[in-house]
Order: sequence, then structure tokens, then C-alpha cells
Amino acid sequence: MCATYENPDRTAPNPAPSEEPVVLDRRDGPYGEVVLRRHGGLLQIIANGVFLMDTSDGRSERLLVDAARDALPADRSEPSVLIGGLGVGFSLVHAAADQRWGRIDVVEREEAIIDWHINGALRDISGEALDDERTRIVRADLVAYIHGGNERYDALCLDIDNGPDWTVTEGNHSLYSPRGLEACREMLNSGGILAIWSAQPSADFEESLRNAGFSNVRTEEIPVVRGVPDVVHLAIRAA
Repeated sequence: MCATYENPDRTAPNPAPSEEPVVLDRRDGPYGEVVLRRHGGLLQIIANGVFLMDTSDGRSERLLVDAARDALPADRSEPSVLIGGLGVGFSLVHAAADQRWGRIDVVEREEAIIDWHINGALRDISGEALDDERTRIVRADLVAYIHGGNERYDALCLDIDNGPDWTVTEGNHSLYSPRGLEACREMLNSGGILAIWSAQPSADFEESLRNAGFSNVRTEEIPVVRGVPDVVHLAIRAA
């Protein structure tokens, strides 16, 4: 699973305390327990008892995709994009609504999450995007998929864990390591864009991107309800 471990400041206010969450499905998988539940008007994904994400706000996901698109050369026709991971589907839906994108691959390791989008309650969000002929869902661990290096893309939009300075899932930190960033660079076509969501800015990570051979490294802030803004780190694979 390539999940977003949400910063509490990133989401809209929770439903009223009197509303009890209702479990819609519960699965045991190779990475532990994953639960889909409804809490008021929100759908929520819980993994191993930890809140991962909900349907309260998709601003970060939209900016992640748009920032990568806007950083590409304007004359690049039908650029391909890798989205990691599927989550509640906001990134996929936003990419599929933009006719500029060509191939849209989404990497997600949790079979349950994929099934909830295909056959469950999350299909109301992502159904049209899943049916788009440009979309392909790849069931794989994102870190392993990137290190495999079998595909090339014009943009990588990565939204896993809390970012380079605050990883929760074992193994995710390797994505932000020199070897992981090198694998990301090799997966990009010349002039391609790496876009990584983070719960907080990181000057050290910007330097790591430059050391990994990326150029035009910058950070865009995403306003949140309260607290430190979320950010998207952007970097270009030089021609």
C-alpha cells in the first residue's frame, strides 16, 4: 500500500462526536489489517489501527498532480504520469479529468483498497477515472516498483507516508535515500518531473534532490486549516 499518513492539520474538521464510525469492510492482508469505514459524510481508511486518510479534502492531491503537469514543457504531448498510491482516489480522479495527461498508472499495494474502488464504496469517487482508457492500476509496493525500473514516465507524483523527514511505514524511508532518488531519476524521461508530497518542508531533502542529479528543485506550500503548511517538493531530471 502506498498510503498517505495524514497530518491532522491537513483535514477538514471531524464529524460531530455523537456520530459513531461505521465499519464497511475489514480485511487482513500481507501488511496487516485495513479497514474502510464511514464517519458521518466521510469515508476513512484505517490501517493497523492508524488513521491513514479520508475524503474530507483533496487540495493536496490536486496540487501534487497540477504542480507536476505545470512544470513539464508546454509542448510535451500527452505526458505519462505515475501516481503512488491510490488512497481514496483524489489524485487519480484529478489526473483523469485533465485531458493533457496521456498514460496514467497508479501503484497501490493493498488489494483491499483497489477492490473498494472497483467494487466498493470508493467507486462513487473514482469509477469514471478507473474506466478511463488511459488509467492502469498496478498492484505493487511503490518502493519496489520504482527500484524495479521497468517503466519510464514524464512525471512521478508520490504521496506516501508523511514525507522524507517523518516516515511511519517501515521501508518507506528508502524512497528518500540517495539510492531511492536515483531510482526515481532513472524512471523519468529526460526533462521529467518528480513531485513528492510532504507534511512539512525540508531544506535537507531539497539538497538531497540536487545531490541526486535533479535540477530546478523547489518547494510549493499547500495551505492547511491550522499549523505548518503541507508542501510538494518538485525537481526536474535534466535533459
